Amino acid sequence: MPTAVLPPTSGAQGVRVSRSRAAHAGELAGIGWLGGLGVVERERVAADLRVVTVQPGELVCRIGRPVTYWFGVLDGLLKMSNDTALGMPITFTGLPPGGWFGEGTVLKREPYRYNIQALRKSVVAGIGVETFHWLLDRSIGFNRFVMNQLNERLGQFIAAREIDRITQPDARVARSLAALFHPLLYPGVGDLLRITQQELGYLVGLSRQRVNEALAALGAARLIRVEYGGVRVLDLAGLRGYPAAR
Repeated sequence: MPTAVLPPTSGAQGVRVSRSRAAHAGELAGIGWLGGLGVVERERVAADLRVVTVQPGELVCRIGRPVTYWFGVLDGLLKMSNDTALGMPITFTGLPPGGWFGEGTVLKREPYRYNIQALRKSVVAGIGVETFHWLLDRSIGFNRFVMNQLNERLGQFIAAREIDRITQPDARVARSLAALFHPLLYPGVGDLLRITQQELGYLVGLSRQRVNEALAALGAARLIRVEYGGVRVLDLAGLRGYPAAR
C-alpha cells in the first residue's frame, strides 16, 4: 500500500514500505464490513491489511497510477478530486472516518481517475487488489457490502452534481455536510464530524469566512451545532432538504 502514497508535488516512486504496518486489534474491530466475513476470510484480511499514516497534503492515490489497494479511512479526513481541462481542481467528495473508497477502480483494475489527498493527518488502511477479488469470489457478505457501496456512491455523486448547481452558499454547505454524515458510506462519523471551517471550505469551494456564516445560519435553523473541533448534526433530513427546511 505505501507505494500508492505519494508526495503531492513530486514524481517520486512513493513512500517506503517501512512506513506501513499491520493493523492492531482495535483498528480491525472498527472495520464494520469485517463482521460479514467468515473466519477464513477475516484471517486473510487481517494478514493482508496494511495501515499507513499520511500527512496533510499527501496523496493516497494519484491520477494515472495503477491500482494496488482498496482503501479505507480509519481516522482523519481525505478529499477526492480531479483536474479540469483548464487545470482547475474539482472536489467530488470528502472522505471521513469509516469510509472505504475506490472499489470501482479495483473491480476494473484500471488506473486511478482521481486524486485522494489528506486534508489533515490521517490513518488509512488498505487490502491488496488480489485479496479484494478473492473475497468477491467466495464471500456473499462482502459482495453485498460492495454492491451497497456502489449503489450509495452513485446516489452520492448524483447529489454532488446537484450541489454544483446550487449558487446559494448556505445551501451548498448544508448539502455538503449532509453528504459527509452518510451512515452507510461513513459509519465512523456518527453524529459529530471532526472538521474545521477551513477544511469544509476546501470541500465546498468557499472561503473560511463564508463557511462560518453558513454554519451560523444552519445553527440558527437548529440543523447543526458547532462544537469544539467539529460539527454535530441535529437534523440530517433538514440538512439534505435545506433551505426548504427553514
